[in-house]
Amino acid sequence: MPPPAPDTLLRIVFMGTPEFALPSFRRILESRHRIVGVVTVPDSPQGRGQKLRPSAVKKAALDAGLPVLQPESLKDPVFAETLRSMAPDLAVVVAFRILPKSVFEVPHLGAFNLHASLLPKYRGAAPIQWALMNGEKETGVTTFFLRERADTGTLILQRSIPVGGEETAGELHDRLSELGAGVVAETIELIARGDVTVREQDEANATPAPKIVRETCAIDWRLPARTIHNLIRAMSPSPGAFTHRDDRILKLLRSRIVDETGTSGKPGEILAADRELRVAAGRGVLSIVELQLEGRRVLNVEAFLRGYSLSAGDFLVTRL
Repeated sequence: MPPPAPDTLLRIVFMGTPEFALPSFRRILESRHRIVGVVTVPDSPQGRGQKLRPSAVKKAALDAGLPVLQPESLKDPVFAETLRSMAPDLAVVVAFRILPKSVFEVPHLGAFNLHASLLPKYRGAAPIQWALMNGEKETGVTTFFLRERADTGTLILQRSIPVGGEETAGELHDRLSELGAGVVAETIELIARGDVTVREQDEANATPAPKIVRETCAIDWRLPARTIHNLIRAMSPSPGAFTHRDDRILKLLRSRIVDETGTSGKPGEILAADRELRVAAGRGVLSIVELQLEGRRVLNVEAFLRGYSLSAGDFLVTRL
């Protein structure tokens, strides 16, 4: 297939689901190219009433007057045929599901994905969380052409940013989302001009970033303070790293490392609970900055301690 002419206006199918995808979606809407259809997940039950709610991408697509497809199965041949009827030149995928070959080969210029890591590091569903859990000082975004095996396709563009030592997953998510939108726009222009240079991923440097499960979020107070601090910020604001006090779940959403080397108390022991909540780790001490008791709202530590009695010598204990 010959490359498109430099002034070619591409017909694009956009595929995405959550808030992370919205800056990229909006950048394409504002570009010279045309979104001919949007693919997202079926509406899902949410909230206390379990009412069906559309995804963030669906709401944005409807506001823009675009046709929306919500296939139950991406392998449904009717879905692939509907895509073909839209005659897309290119598919852009941001925070969506794994596409079968029968779908990502529909656009004649291919399909590319935006991933929130510097591939091949952190392949999988939760790259932001795992980068923070591992204490990375740098991360970024990658665009790559799709292959059948998830997150393994040829690399197009990468951009890196530094990671703050107390930055949470929510904060890093927002920065990468905006960074990614620019990289998506640049990738589309390279493809439109037929000016893409790709490279294979180095499998020797590949690392996983599997889906976050409840066990991932459990705080083990026997671990070093640095490890626990990284878990807390990786799980903030959601789903939240958790421990227990008086048989109630206590989510810790922000923390600060007071000491990385000392052994001032037993793991999980509260060392101070006046205007500050200090807890002993297996090595070192953490100061809890923001937290949430089960069934209550998120509070800073001073507000929390005014309404909930904790004392030095009490313990936080985690149970699965």
